[in-house]
Amino acid sequence: MVKNTYNLNNITILKKQQGVVLVVSLVFLIALTAVAAALMQNTTTDMKMSGASEERVIADQCAVSAVDEFVFKQVTSESGNNEFKKSIESFKVGAKNISGALTSTQPKCFIASASLDLDNNVFMLDVPCPRAFGASSVGQVSCNALLIQISRKYGRNKTSTVEVNSGIVQQVKP
Repeated sequence: MVKNTYNLNNITILKKQQGVVLVVSLVFLIALTAVAAALMQNTTTDMKMSGASEERVIADQCAVSAVDEFVFKQVTSESGNNEFKKSIESFKVGAKNISGALTSTQPKCFIASASLDLDNNVFMLDVPCPRAFGASSVGQVSCNALLIQISRKYGRNKTSTVEVNSGIVQQVKP
């Protein structure tokens, strides 16, 4: 043991240094290191969760904008190639793949699948239009009730899918 001698105003004090402060400070240092490591792990998990949430929001917005893009292109089509106004017979083969009609400008907005099909009309009957302000000579105008379905994969390995469905009712050309 080391003995230190201090002389304060002609009073001699002997003090033994036993290292207790060193041991206590090391224990506190280890405890603080454990707390810091736990907080860093928690922060990493929070970052992963917020990143996944952001990817989901981007996927939702891409799918919704693809629906909007397709509807806009069909309504403003000057070539007369409006898929909404085609007769029910054109849907007998099943859903139409409309992926080619979508030209997404953002690389993050890769659409996995896009289809257009009759909505809830398994017997392929002419459906009367919902109440409208325009009248017809027959008194009843036929409409197509269609379903636009857009799917987009997202996530680390593109294993999650977001799907947006939108209904359209369009008067069929006589």
